[in-house]
This record gives sequence, C-alpha cells and structure tokens, in this order.
Amino acid sequence: MRLVHLDLKGAAPRVSYLEQVFPLLSQLGANGVLIEYEDMFPFKEELEILRSPYAYSEEDIERIQQLAEQHKLEVVPLVQTFGHVEFILKHEKYQHLREVERFPNSFNPHVPETLALLKSILSQVIEKHRRSTWIHIGADEVFHLGEGMDSKNWMSHNKGDVGTMYLKHIKEVLGFLTAQYWGLRVLMWDDMLRKISVGALRGERQGQQRWHLCQAPQQHPLLPFLTKYVESGFEAVWFASAFKGTTGPAQAWTPLSYHLKNHLSWLKVMQAVPRLAPLRLQGVVLTGWQRYDHYSVLCELLPVSIPSLAICLQTLVNGGFTEEAKRKVLDVLGLEGVQLEQSTCEGRGAFPGVEIYHMVEQVNGHLKESILKALEEESAIKGWFSPYHRKRQFGNPRNMESFGSKVLKLHEDWESFVRDLRAQLERIYFPDTVEEWMEENINPYLDQLRDLVRDYR
Repeated sequence: MRLVHLDLKGAAPRVSYLEQVFPLLSQLGANGVLIEYEDMFPFKEELEILRSPYAYSEEDIERIQQLAEQHKLEVVPLVQTFGHVEFILKHEKYQHLREVERFPNSFNPHVPETLALLKSILSQVIEKHRRSTWIHIGADEVFHLGEGMDSKNWMSHNKGDVGTMYLKHIKEVLGFLTAQYWGLRVLMWDDMLRKISVGALRGERQGQQRWHLCQAPQQHPLLPFLTKYVESGFEAVWFASAFKGTTGPAQAWTPLSYHLKNHLSWLKVMQAVPRLAPLRLQGVVLTGWQRYDHYSVLCELLPVSIPSLAICLQTLVNGGFTEEAKRKVLDVLGLEGVQLEQSTCEGRGAFPGVEIYHMVEQVNGHLKESILKALEEESAIKGWFSPYHRKRQFGNPRNMESFGSKVLKLHEDWESFVRDLRAQLERIYFPDTVEEWMEENINPYLDQLRDLVRDYR
C-alpha cells in the first residue's frame, strides 16, 4: 500500500480542491490516503468543542470517501490517542487530563476519563468511516510521559517504567478497538517502542494480531529496530517517508532533492526486508506534515509540494527515480523539466494549485530581497528619508522625488501581486489559512514597504 498523508491540522484544503487532487494521487501511484483530521472533523454532542470553526461537515466527510472510492484510494483515518493532542488538551474542559499540568501535549493515562474520552472520539470518527478497514492511532512523541505525579506514583507502586506505562495505555486503546470493531486493523507510529525491550513488547503482542507498526520518518539506521520487531513477534511493518513538512517548521518551499534522497534510502531498507522473514512490508506512508504540532506555524502548502509528492510516489513505484519515473512526473504535472538541486520546475505546469505554486516561488525568491534592496541600498532613502526624518515628518522634496516613483511602483506591483495570490489561496483554503499564511510570509516584508510609502505620501 502507498498512502499519502493529508495532515489537516493546518491549511486543510476545501473539498473542491481534493476533487482535483485525488485523481492525481491515483495517476501517480498512490492507492490510499491517511487523513489526520484533528480539529477538522465534525465532532458532535459533548465533543463539539474540539471542532475548528471551518471543520468539514458530515457531508464533506462522506464526499471525501466517495472521491477516494472513485479513484481506488483506501481511506485510513488517523486519530492521535496519546501524544500530539494539543487540539484537545488546550481546552479548559479537558485540561485536567494532561500528563503535566503546564503542557497540553500528552494525556495522563491514569485518569479513567482519558480512556472514556478517547473511546468517544474514536467512535465518532470510525462511525463516519465504515468503509475503512484500517485506523491509525498515532501514539508518537508522547512528550513528558512519566513526569506527572500520577505517573510517578504508578511507577513506584508497580515497579514499572515509562515503557510499561506506555504499553499499558496502548493495550487499553487496542482492547477497545478490537472489542468494538471486529476486523479493523490498527496502525501506529513506532518511535516510542524503540526504547522498549523485546520481552515487554512480546508480552503485549499476545492476542493483538491486528496491530501494525509504522516506522516514523527519521535518519537513524533502521535494521536494528526491524530485527527487534521480528524478535517481538511482529509479522508486518510499514515505513513512513516524507514528501514535505520535515525540513523546518516555517519552511515555505519544498526541497526536492532532500525528499527524493529520503525515498531512495527507504528503497534500500525495503530491499533488506526479505532477509528478515517472516517480517513483511505491508505499506508505505508518504507523510506530508502541515504543522509540526497544533501550535506551530504552517510549513509548505500542499500545492507547493505536489512536484515533490509526484517525484516521491513515482520513485517508489519504479524502484528509483528512473527515466520512466521522471517522464511520468513531467507528463502528469504538465511540466517541461525539473531541477532537483535547485528545487525548481520548468514549464507552466497543469496540476491542481499550480498558480499558487508559481506565486509562492515568487514570494520565496523575490519578495524579501526586492524590498530590502529598495529600503537599504537606495542612498536617497538612507540620506534624506531616514527613520529620524520620518518620525519628525520633514524632508527635502527634491531628494525625496529621486526615489519616490521607484518605491511607489515597487509597492503597487507587490500589492497587485498579493491581491492575485490571496484570490488563488481563497479558492483552495478557508479564511484562517489565508490570513495565517499572509501574516507569516508576506506581511513581515511588505509592511515595511507599506509604512515607507505611507510616510512618503
């Protein structure tokens, strides 16, 4: 299986955009989507507080699944059940369920209400995904586990450690899923299991035949972990690569060669799996993180990373970025060429959101540079229109006119460009995403120019 991860905890696209993207995923070799809804799911009743004001409707969720079915894509919902639950624990209503009172990252597994809440969340998501045969329970990066008072007491009374405590909670979640939803297979990230002994893992594996590990994207040698999982009785493993969202929390432009190398190194690991029989490779998740966590800024927008996604998918399909893979990428995306090291594409392109792709390229390459150049290299501004002049509102018109027309033109050009960009973003994204992206990527530079023009006038 090749699942493309849609991380909706930031910049969740409108369903009308997914209508254009799903056929593309299918064409490029994906056969599933891993959807991390977070606050975009239409939670109801006592869980309504968890919904974003722009959350999808129940009809949207149904439409997404119809689209997936139409394009032969398996839908796997992802629900975080231990760490990365800031969207839940930020609310006062659930604050008492935090492992450490100050931090909204992770659940306290010792409060009975934690499991009750998770059962309620999982039930609502699974009820709306009755066609799905898989669910992903997250369970990665459970920061501060073991630091809360309840955990410290539990460890001292049970002579246990953080690993046993972690497994105990996961086993409770799996127990609920197994009892309630017969036949549903469960995926989870494996980073927290890497420090846990073979004996402990083997003990917890008993009777949990439908528990599959997904090795998170990372840089470490993997074979020792894989060998350990074989010894622990696992029969199948998934790998998780990344097509965007792993090169910096505020990254705006996707580095193509970095993500291609990531997939080439996973192919090497895949070639080693047959030596680890009976372990077999069940699938690959191409992760595309949209935020590092609920509180961080947005990283690359989906339209910006479509060339990267296409390259990565075709690399997996062809066992390398072969000539055939490259040709398919260019054909499907309507491009003339791709420069991996420069992370650029040649040609207009004909993929969903290509206008945004080109406009973000302009912002990334020219906005900051052109404004700083005008403000810092123009000697008439430095000499006759300094912050001192502007604050006291005086200046020599003769010298001001020497830079005025140039600055006014630069300002008008960028304002006109930004209006077009905003219009394109609004076609794909909800207002909160558009505002956030503008504030993070445009305003820090354009506001300096706007202020100068206002003072000049």
